[in-house]
Amino acid sequence: MEEAYNSVTLDPERCKGCINCIKRCPTQAIRVRNGKAHITKEFCIDCGECVRVCPHHAKKPTYDSLERIFEFKYKVALPAPSFYGQFNNLDDVNIILRALKLYGFDDVYEVAAAAEKISQLSREYIELHKDKKPFISTACPSVTKLITIRFPNLIDHLLPFVAPVELAAAYARKQAVEKTGLSPDEIGIVFISPCPAKVAAQRNPFGLKKSNIDLVVAIEKIYPKLLPLMVKTRDDAEELSQSGRIGIGWGSSGGEAGGLLVDNYLAADGIENVINVLEGLEDQKFSDLEFIELNACSGGCVGGVLQVENPYAAKAKMKRLRKYLPVSRSHVENPSDFSDVSWNQEVEYSPVFTLGENMIDSLAKMEEAQKIYARLPGLDCGSCGAPTCKALAEDVVRGIAHEKDCIHLLKEYLHRISDDLHSI
Repeated sequence: MEEAYNSVTLDPERCKGCINCIKRCPTQAIRVRNGKAHITKEFCIDCGECVRVCPHHAKKPTYDSLERIFEFKYKVALPAPSFYGQFNNLDDVNIILRALKLYGFDDVYEVAAAAEKISQLSREYIELHKDKKPFISTACPSVTKLITIRFPNLIDHLLPFVAPVELAAAYARKQAVEKTGLSPDEIGIVFISPCPAKVAAQRNPFGLKKSNIDLVVAIEKIYPKLLPLMVKTRDDAEELSQSGRIGIGWGSSGGEAGGLLVDNYLAADGIENVINVLEGLEDQKFSDLEFIELNACSGGCVGGVLQVENPYAAKAKMKRLRKYLPVSRSHVENPSDFSDVSWNQEVEYSPVFTLGENMIDSLAKMEEAQKIYARLPGLDCGSCGAPTCKALAEDVVRGIAHEKDCIHLLKEYLHRISDDLHSI
């Protein structure tokens, strides 16, 4: 199993040992031990929920610094569709794209343009493979990772396509090589990301042996750099945008599903809602659907923790921006050719939550954990540093915790000792 990459780090100086993060983590990847939070890499799906809820700003998303883009001879920016929703009174995407070039990029390739191509190919693929429906989007890496570690029975329902940013990166590098004559490694493909999950996906891509992206920078870092430059580019005539309503729509919840032009779809956002949908899908409650779009962040990518704007305000801005755009401006010549978007590596189940090394060992440890859980109060108070009593019981079996970490059992234990001492 490939070593997990975690895109969220902890600042121990800021961490106060509160339990906000352990209660909100959707995969119970965080524990508080010795007064500090600790993240289990294998359990983490890089959703950024802990970054969002930490009142002390102790959780830090990781990404590349803007200065690194100048390490390359030729630099291509890949702005995410949700990036456009960060700006007030934006009526032309070209203003942002020109500002990116003025900042120091040599060219831009919109992820929204690649998204439109994937929408077109997805429509064709789903039509040809109706026996495998419903298909689950693989655009959100947090959701894909969640399925691979917690819902193995749903892996076969994953749409086996790369995320739009990977397609955009492949096309951008190919075009840059043709335009400049430089070797591919002299060209820097830089994704402007709304969330840390995209950083993790670049380090450990799903369905790909190696990512096409060289650097991932945060929207919140480049946003203030572009504001003064956008004033200078507002009256320029250079047309750089290649996307329409469908592509930009991918930036918020429902956009990808809407781009498929089908009626039988479901779109859910927010990691808790996503889990509810996946549990329902596992119970075969949605067999009549053709497509399921799931986004870990509320509102979709506009809700990523590396954004600057309120997600609902950003969604409204994008809706206004899309109003007068053509439906789609990027198309593939052969809609039956899936070679550019298909995975080249199988996505497999990662059994990170198993308690033992094999089936027999796991069953024995599950039984042991159940006995420990029966002795615990079932309050799920989090005072032990684990999110639930069940999680503490499993930690005890794994050898990383003790029953007396539960303050209620510890209190009973101390009372017994006191009573024994008094009886002597």
